[in-house]
Amino acid sequence: MRLVWTVIWGFLLSLMVVYVITSMTGDTFSFPLAIVLTVLFTLSSVVLGEGVIRDDSTQ
Repeated sequence: MRLVWTVIWGFLLSLMVVYVITSMTGDTFSFPLAIVLTVLFTLSSVVLGEGVIRDDSTQ
């Protein structure tokens, strides 16, 4: 379930980022760029959350 919410939030955040950046530069909105950012956000969140960052509860 954590992965589903990660994908949903990654999608929403990437839509926001693409919208803001394209409106600031005067370009047209690019939905494929939002999908690419969703994949990047999701992969980085999963790698950081499951692999790199660990709780120190082994005491």
